[in-house]
Parts: sequence; C-alpha cells; structure tokens
Amino acid sequence: MANDLTTTPGAPGAPGERTVVDFWFDPICPWAWLASRWMLEVEAVRPVRTRWHVMSLSYLNAGKPDLPDTYRDILETAWGPVRVCIAAELEHGNDVLLPLYTALGTRFHLEQKPKDAATIAEALAEAGLPASLVDAMGSTDVDDELKRSHHAGMDQVGDEVGTPVISVSGVAFFGPVISPAPTGEAAGRLYDGVLAVAGTDGFFELKRSRTRDPIFA
Repeated sequence: MANDLTTTPGAPGAPGERTVVDFWFDPICPWAWLASRWMLEVEAVRPVRTRWHVMSLSYLNAGKPDLPDTYRDILETAWGPVRVCIAAELEHGNDVLLPLYTALGTRFHLEQKPKDAATIAEALAEAGLPASLVDAMGSTDVDDELKRSHHAGMDQVGDEVGTPVISVSGVAFFGPVISPAPTGEAAGRLYDGVLAVAGTDGFFELKRSRTRDPIFA
C-alpha cells in the first residue's frame, strides 16, 4: 500500500512538530463521520496531524449469524465505498483519502444520497480523482489491501467494536462516539481527555448508552 500504517507514538518533539493520530473509518458510518469532523477541528487547535485509514464494517461483520436482515443489506452496500477508497489510495497515495472521504461523507450523511455508483462518481470528481475508480465497487481485486488496512487498526482494539478507531501515543481506542461533533476549543479539550486516558496504564473503557442520533449540523 502507498502509506505506512505504523502509528507515530508520543508527544511532539521539536517546536512545530505535530503528533500523528491514526484514524480508521468506514465511509458509511455516521459515528465515524462525526468523529472525523472532530479530528479536523482538533487539528486547528492542537499540534496534531490526522493520518486516515480505511476499515470495513462489511468485512468486520462477515459471517456473523445474528445480524438483522436490514443491517445485512446495509453491509452488502458498504463494500463498494470502502473498495473505492482503497483503490484510490493505492493508485494516488494516502493524501487523497481525506478529500475523498469528505466528498463521500458529505453526500452520504449530510445530503442523504444513496451509496451507489452515481453518488460515488460525484465524490470522485469533487476529490479530483478519475471516474474509473468507481469500477472498484464491484471488484474483489483490492480486498487483500482492504483487509490489511482494516487489520492494522482493528487488531489493536479487538473485533467486538466498530468504527471509528483512533490510535494516539501508541494506544488505540474505539471512539469517541459523539453527537454532535465538538468544535473549536471544546474539540481540543476532548482530545486532551483522549491523551489523558491513553497515558493511563490499564485504561480500557468508558461507556454509557447513546441517547441521541447522529447530529450533523
């Protein structure tokens, strides 16, 4: 693959250096979308650079017997967007993932467009990528690379979680699951909290039941 998936640990060193936070997403997941917008806010208020990676909810849930039929249908549709993201990264480098993810997520989550070839072609055009990448939707040619990217993140946190996954200071977590995404200094304070728990030996989980649907604006 075009990029190195090894997480850069630790706090920034020399002045101006930014800590790398690795972020795994499936473009169909609304919670990953909200967390990704939070990380972009963090980049504006903390010395942080986010490195984007693809995981797949379809691959994660493959073979699980107790999934509702409606969710199985969603997961079948979800193969296409992640394959296109991986194909784009393979052909054009890791830097294309954020603009492509933003173009896809805007359409999927804000505009509620269908996750079909026409929508993905629009997103590719916005990201300045060739329309031919839409052919990856129905192809298994990139699945080995997709699985490699997926495992680089998910193997750090276990298979009982989903997306988003972030890795910071050498520690990976599922989450944060947030609605809406905090902005400005509030985003920075949440990131400070993530750093605090990442630096606590033996910390595994904080959780409460969700009482809100995704709030995108």
